[in-house]
Formats: sequence, structure tokens, C-alpha cells
Amino acid sequence: MAYTFLLFDLDHTLLDFESAEETALTQMLEDMNFPDVQAFKDYYKPMNQGLWKDLEQKKLTKQELVDSRFAIGFAHFGRDVDGEEMALRYQDYISQQGQTFPGAEDLLAKLVERGYQLYGATNGVTAIQQGRLKQSAITPYFKEIFISEQLGTQKPEVAFYEKIGNLIPGFAMKQALMIGDSLTADIAGGNAAGIDTVWYNPNHKENTSQVVPTYTVSNYQEIADLLIK
Repeated sequence: MAYTFLLFDLDHTLLDFESAEETALTQMLEDMNFPDVQAFKDYYKPMNQGLWKDLEQKKLTKQELVDSRFAIGFAHFGRDVDGEEMALRYQDYISQQGQTFPGAEDLLAKLVERGYQLYGATNGVTAIQQGRLKQSAITPYFKEIFISEQLGTQKPEVAFYEKIGNLIPGFAMKQALMIGDSLTADIAGGNAAGIDTVWYNPNHKENTSQVVPTYTVSNYQEIADLLIK
């Protein structure tokens, strides 16, 4: 199959979200003189991941997620905070984090050189994602980056991909490839939209779901081998 349009997930695929989150949370909590920074992170990180899964399943809205996650986190430690205000404070810290995985920029450069059109396709908060992308080295390789909050829909909804398709000149689903680490967002969404998918699985997780990717890879070289003949 000849592909033209490559849709890349960002966090956990190209952008190192774990490093960004770790640095931003540490800086914010230390500046607040929080007594046990590590304990907060140990509770907050899985709780936050659970909220994003709930968002995928439409159990809550993006705004509810953003406004509640820090209120929930601090409440666990007996502190009452304004979740909305804390979200804005955290946004200042994490939007300065542009860490990418080793080899990400090199992969994108090779794909652009071969004539592929690269687009970012990310679920996230607009201000945070735009800030992090400004700090990263990968942004120039993309013709455009689509953020769910701006589109008013998110992966895995078919509407997310349909809106992207309407915004890309000459776009055709059969010429597109969705590349990402999440079976429930990237792969399930691509499948539903009729787009071939690459499951980026560097940790060799077992697929126990009903979601079947077109291809599975465990490193960037395998993506290059798939697309650069």
C-alpha cells in the first residue's frame, strides 16, 4: 500500500510525556513547598491516566478532566485547592517541556525527505501541546498539527479523523497511515475511520483487546523499514 499522509500521535510516540510530566510536577510541587513530592506524583500519575481513559470513553469532558485532576490529587493529601487555578499553574510548567525520544527527529527527517506529508494528531490541551511543541525540535517536520481541543473531538472518534481529512488538501483515507502507541485511541480510532494503523509498541505490551493494528512495530527503525523501501 502506498501512503502519502502520515498521522503521528505525539505523546508516548514522539514526545516523551513521562519526562515532561516528571519535570513539570517536580518543579511545581517544590515551588509550592509540598511536603512529599514523590508521594504526590505516585498518586497523581495513575489517577490522571485513568481520567484520560475516561475521556476516551466519554465518561467526562476535557474541561472536567483539566479542572478536576489537581483538586482530586491534592484532596487525597487533605488539601483543598482550586482545581481550575491549579490547572493553569501546572500549564505554565509543563508547556515549557519539549522532550522527545532519542531518534524521533531523525525518523521524521527521513520520512519528509522521502516525500511523505507528516501531520500531528494529538489528544491534549491546546496551550500545553503548543507550548511543548515550541520547545521541541520536531515541529518543523509537520505540515500541520491537529489538537483535539481545537477540533472539538478527540481520538478515537471517527469525527476526529474526518475533520483532519477535511483540512488536508487532497487527503484520502486509503492513502493515510495513523502511527501511535495507544490501542484504544490511535489504533481503534484509525480502524473506525478506515485508516491503516501502526501500533508503536516499544515496551512489547501484549494486545489483549479486540483492536487489531495493520502493523505493529517496537522501534523507530521498524517504522523506517516499513515506509522507506
